[in-house]
Amino acid sequence: VQLVESGGGSVQPGESLNLSCSVSGVSFSSYDMMWYRKTPGAKRELGGTISGGDGRKKHYAEFVNGRYFISRDHAKNMVHLEMYRLRLDDTAIYYCAIPVYPDAWGPGTQVTVSS
Repeated sequence: VQLVESGGGSVQPGESLNLSCSVSGVSFSSYDMMWYRKTPGAKRELGGTISGGDGRKKHYAEFVNGRYFISRDHAKNMVHLEMYRLRLDDTAIYYCAIPVYPDAWGPGTQVTVSS
């Protein structure tokens, strides 16, 4: 299983980013997918999940507060994280994950929010 995140960057507070995660080595369409983030010295923090299949079930961490939206594209084997109204404390490395493959992690993509 390979996960490769992309789309991070440096933005100002209030701006938006769209992260992507490319999944290979597994037929991921039936699996739940998750987005985590990690800051230095802290454990990975779950940001949100999307169910496998039609992806209708989505859950977000409390800190998201309606600012993140997860989607999946089975044709491209990708999962996306749209992030709006970014805050300084959204600065982190963002990772996607497949719960049934708990040891599979990609390199992550850095999101930096600064004024």
